[in-house]
Amino acid sequence: MHHLNQQHRFQWLKKPILSGRQHLWLIGRGSLTMSLRQRYADFSVKLVTAEYAKPFLDEVTPLKIPLHKHVLIREVLLMGNNQAVVFAHSILPRESLRGRWLGMGRLGNRPLGESLFANPQVRRTVLSFKKLSHHHLLFQHATQHLNDKPAYLWARRSVFLLNCAQMMVTEVFLPELLR
Repeated sequence: MHHLNQQHRFQWLKKPILSGRQHLWLIGRGSLTMSLRQRYADFSVKLVTAEYAKPFLDEVTPLKIPLHKHVLIREVLLMGNNQAVVFAHSILPRESLRGRWLGMGRLGNRPLGESLFANPQVRRTVLSFKKLSHHHLLFQHATQHLNDKPAYLWARRSVFLLNCAQMMVTEVFLPELLR
């Protein structure tokens, strides 16, 4: 039974199980940055961290990387009218930080999405979805800057590919976006 619980904890869904406005934000395949710029007159990116660390357990399989391997982890808050609306968590294996993606580790407060969607050679895998509870480390990272912590948060993720380079981008939708 413990094995099944562990498996469920790390499983991401092919379709989100929700409806309405939340559903539309989650399933959008285009640039989330562009959608947020259209919704908010004042859009910005706030860098939370950019450092080499081990990936989360549920990130190693999609990227086919060893659990002990350090990757570049970049976490940012996407801000709409000075409110955090999305928490973005990106991981790049060291070998992906070359060529066109050499500067990805130095984006600072610039949006990653603009770089990814501006290059027609970048391909994106299908989106997968997860309802994050307070047990998930990603939930904990996403809510550390929130005054009121929700019971759960929805997240989506996909892998972006450019030649042999890959990066995983996970976007956690914060309550302010869905108000």
